[in-house]
Amino acid sequence: MVKMNFLNDALRSILNAEKAGKRQVLLRPTSKTLVKFLRVMQKHGYINDFEIVDDKRSGKIVVDLNGRLNKVGVISPRFDLKIKNFEKLANQILPSRQFGQIILTTNQGIMDHDDARKRHIGGKVLGYFY
Repeated sequence: MVKMNFLNDALRSILNAEKAGKRQVLLRPTSKTLVKFLRVMQKHGYINDFEIVDDKRSGKIVVDLNGRLNKVGVISPRFDLKIKNFEKLANQILPSRQFGQIILTTNQGIMDHDDARKRHIGGKVLGYFY
């Protein structure tokens, strides 16, 4: 079976493990996009740490969970988001202004919507977490 959306599969595995009360989850296959998405989640404190295991195939990632994650998801297709539409999308997706992040891929890398607003750049929407 061919995996069509690796990012969605990985984030769904994280959410299911979080709901089951697990402390760790194993994600495979890996990708640069997934690693950068996890770094943003780690920067905001939604996951503790993750380790990339190179098995000479597609790779594995072991993620340490901390119980703070309520929901995580992918927005597909990856549509363009301009700076003036950040607030509108945040109101549609996130439950509150105080917490949660929308992840964008921009020409300056993968970042959350607050960093993109500070740098005054738009991009394509990857997903969200809160």
